[in-house]
Formats: sequence, structure tokens, C-alpha cells
Amino acid sequence: MLTRASDSPWEGTEVPEEAALYLERVRQLAPDIAAAGDRIESERRVPESLLEKMLAAGLFRMLLPRSAGGAEVHPLTFMRVVEEIARTEAAPAWNVGQNAVCAMVAAYLSPEAAEDIFGDARSIVAWGPPGPEAKAVVTEGGYRVTGNWAFASGGRHATWLGGYCPVIEPDGTPRCDAAGKPVRRLMLFPAAEATMTDIWHVIGLRGTASDAFAVTELFVPEEYTTSRDNLDEVRERGWLYQFKTTNLYACGFGSVALGVARSMLDAFIALAGEKTPRGYTSALRENAATQQDLGLAEARLRAARAFLFQSMEHICAAAQRSGRVTIDQRVTIRLAATHATREAVRVARFAYDAAGATAVFNGSPFERRFRDIHAISQQVQGRKSHYQTVGKALLGFDAETLFL
Repeated sequence: MLTRASDSPWEGTEVPEEAALYLERVRQLAPDIAAAGDRIESERRVPESLLEKMLAAGLFRMLLPRSAGGAEVHPLTFMRVVEEIARTEAAPAWNVGQNAVCAMVAAYLSPEAAEDIFGDARSIVAWGPPGPEAKAVVTEGGYRVTGNWAFASGGRHATWLGGYCPVIEPDGTPRCDAAGKPVRRLMLFPAAEATMTDIWHVIGLRGTASDAFAVTELFVPEEYTTSRDNLDEVRERGWLYQFKTTNLYACGFGSVALGVARSMLDAFIALAGEKTPRGYTSALRENAATQQDLGLAEARLRAARAFLFQSMEHICAAAQRSGRVTIDQRVTIRLAATHATREAVRVARFAYDAAGATAVFNGSPFERRFRDIHAISQQVQGRKSHYQTVGKALLGFDAETLFL
């Protein structure tokens, strides 16, 4: 029997001790994650009992700076962890992918503010994209913040929330930077100060509880704000924090997609050995078309995964040497992460289609994962138009203005 390539992103070498530690924690949690699957789906959030175990495993603090009590792990460790969780259930993997990256905000804050937010081992920060009507009005010592933000994955179990919004001067005019561009800042405030709204009635990733939240005229001190992903404000010296959160969201969510697709393909391989479809005289595994299509799907998945993980391996090694992440490297991350997500969807569609009627039943290894991976593909980090973004960069357009 063909042996699948090593699961390690560090091909040809031993898995680093750090990664082995976290992967072992996830594997020990796998039975609990699997057992909670139906509750995650029906209740549309991660149950508190499972959340406590995930917190105890340190999954939400992987990318938090060591100076703030985090693990500051290698990005490949983070990616392997969310991929491994996603092989069991996509929603908790997505939340770890979201909330662990949000914790990188500590690298932009004063030590005192970071301690206030992350000093509790149960601390989780969540946010979504900019709110269309949000604003932060300048006042003495900080801002008066009003806004409504959606897609806050993990927001229901977050202890702090972040609202990204334009800064408005007291006279009502937008604050602009030296180049004349409107200034936007991320406002951080305790989750208890916000009103949550249940909007997350969706086709897939139901358990992420990516609901909306709002505040009105909430005072946020200056030290609890940052210009999100503006590397000029990074206080941490570690090379990890030369990556923008956008870069690691892309890698994390691409890894979730790969994990879901891997589990669906493995489920189909198991099914093909035992299912004889109606009208067939032998099991699916004996069918030449099935064999060919499976081989192609396996190639797609392995190639997409290798592109993403090996690209990040090389980029991280370069960042460790130089202390920075170049714009060309950000272009590569965008391309590799997008490709991982899009190819994972193609593989998942093959597995679902090839499984036939078996795949449509609740409780099958296919039905929920099929919905989850299509929800993943619709999120901003997985959209097909990123190929155009990369194409523009390759053709000489100003890459600094692109979503990288």
C-alpha cells in the first residue's frame, strides 16, 4: 500500500520538540473534540467543557509573546495544530486559528496593557473586519467608540474584543496621517462592555459563533489601541512579530481547509473499500475512474499543502536571519494560502461526490465537513480573487497597496 508523505512540515527532519508537544496535546484532545461535534453544531459554539481543555492546552496563546505569558511558537507549529484539530472538527480549529492570531496584538501594546488583557490564563481576544459605521472620536486620554462589528469568530467565549474603526477629531473631521490617508485604529475593550447579537445562522462553521457585537460611546484609553498591522508600532523584537496578522490568518485558515479536506479524502478511501454502489458489481475501489480521480485528488492536496508549508518554512528561516518579512514573501504567503484553500475545496468536492448518497446523511464523515469547507472558501482569506491580487503584484503593480 502507498504510504502517504510525512505529516511533518519539516520534511526530512525530526519534528521540533515544540511542535511535537502541541500536536500531542491536540491528539489527546481529539476524542473530546469528536464527542462534542454534534453539540458544537447544534449550539453553534464550542461547549464550555471543551473550551476549558483547549485553554489548558494553551492553544489560544500559541502566538502570544512570551513577555505576555504566551508561547510565541513557530508559525509552522501553529499551522500544524489548527490543521490537526480540523481533521476532527473545523469550528474549534477555526476559532484557534482566529483567536491565536488576535493574541499577536500584545506585541503592539505596552507591557501594562498586555498584562491587563492577557494576564488571566483564560484570556481570549476576538474581533472581525472593520465596521461600516464604526468611529472612534478623539477625547482626553483616548477615544469615545461607537460601532457594530460582525464575523467575530470566537466572540462568545472572548474576554476582550477589538473594534477596528476610523479616528474622528472632536470637530467631526477624519484624522489623517502625513500622507493624507484616514487614520484607523483597533480599539480593545472588555467583552462585558459590548452587546452581542446572534447573527450566525449559516451553512457551515456554525460552531465558530462568529456573531456581531456593538458598543456606544464607550471610552477606550489610548494605551488600549493600536494601528493594526502597522509594524512601526511593534514593541516586541522577535521575528515572529514581523509577520502581519493578515499573513498568519491566511496560513491558519488555509491549514484548517487542508485538515478538513484530508479527513474527507481519508474517509472516502475507507468507504471505497467497503461500498458497492447500486448498479455496480464490485466495490468502489475496483473502479478505474475512481482510482484515477482519487490519485489526482491526492496529488492536488499534497501539492497544495507542500506549497503552503514549505513556503512558510523558507520564509520563517529567512525572517529569523534578517529580522523582517519582505513584500515578496507576503505575496508568496497570499498565493500559497489561497491555493491551499481553493485546492482543498476541490478535493473535498471530489470526496463528497465520489461517496454518493452516503455523503448526504447527518453523521456521515462528509456532510458537515462539506458545508464547513465551503464556508471556509467564502471567508475573505480564501476568496478566489486573491489570485488576481498576486497577479497584479507579479505584473509590477504597487504591492504595498494590495491586501497582503
